[in-house]
Amino acid sequence: MDRLLKEKKRLGFKMFTGIIESRGIVERVPDSKNKTLSIRAGCLAAELKPGISLAVNGCCLTVTQIIAEEVQFFILEETLRATTLGELKMGDEVNLELPLRMSDRFGGHFVTGHVDCKQTICAIEKLGEEKEIWIHYPSFAKSYMVPKGSIAVEGISLTIGKITNESFCVWITPFTLNHTNLRTKRPGDKVNLEFDLLAKYAQKIINERMGSNY
Repeated sequence: MDRLLKEKKRLGFKMFTGIIESRGIVERVPDSKNKTLSIRAGCLAAELKPGISLAVNGCCLTVTQIIAEEVQFFILEETLRATTLGELKMGDEVNLELPLRMSDRFGGHFVTGHVDCKQTICAIEKLGEEKEIWIHYPSFAKSYMVPKGSIAVEGISLTIGKITNESFCVWITPFTLNHTNLRTKRPGDKVNLEFDLLAKYAQKIINERMGSNY
C-alpha cells in the first residue's frame, strides 16, 4: 500500500479515503451563465488555498477562490452531467474531504474522487439505530462489487452488504448518519458512486488476458 501511495504522489495523483472530515452548505449553484459552485466550509476553509483539491460529495474539485469560510469551484459541464453536483440546491449539505497526506492514517479505502456514475436510492429501511440503504447500480459495475467489499457513496467509504441483479445495500451506523449528508437522503434521491479502484484494475487485467476490449 505504501508503494502505491508513493507512486500516486509522484504522478501528481490525488487520493482520498472516503472518511468525511466535515459537511458544507451550498451557497451558490452553477447555472448557464456562471459555472461557479460556492460552499460554506466552516473551519475546513482555513486548510485550503486556490489550486488545492477537495472532494465534494465524492467529486474531486479544484478550489478557485476562498472568501472567509466560503470556498468556490469552477464546475465542468461534464461534471454537472455525470454527478449529483448538477442537482444541488441552495442550502443542501455536502460531504467534504481533503486529499490524503503521506503522514495520514488510512482509515477507509482507495478513493480517487472520479465518480463513476450517479444512481438512485430505491429504498431506506430503519434497523433500530442504523439504516439499510438500497441503491441501484448500472450493469457494467456488477463485476466490481462483492459482499463485504468497498464502495464510495457520496464520497463516503462504505461496506457493501447484499447484492441483487439491480441494486445493492449498505448499512449505515448512527455516527455516519449524524456526520454525513446521508441523513438528508430519501428514496428517489440520486447519489454519486465510485466503485473500488482495485476491483477495476483487477477486472481490466482479467479482460486483457482474456482478449476483451471492455
